[in-house]
Amino acid sequence: MTEHDDDQQEPKPAFGQWLMAQKDRSDLVGQLAAGAVVDRRFPRNGDPETVRKHLSAMQAEGDMFAAVDDAESDWLSA
Repeated sequence: MTEHDDDQQEPKPAFGQWLMAQKDRSDLVGQLAAGAVVDRRFPRNGDPETVRKHLSAMQAEGDMFAAVDDAESDWLSA
């Protein structure tokens, strides 16, 4: 009989990929995600800081940076 380690988890997806999957949420994170899905230059494999840099380069509104903060908290706790 082999031992099975139930503590092993699947690797966490990249933040950018995780964020785009949140597109159906009804909050600011959902709005950010919906925009990310249609943005061809969105850093899909990026971490939260890479996403913030992209938003800054795109001159995004301040509430989108708050949405990244909220999304990062959710992503880290997932």
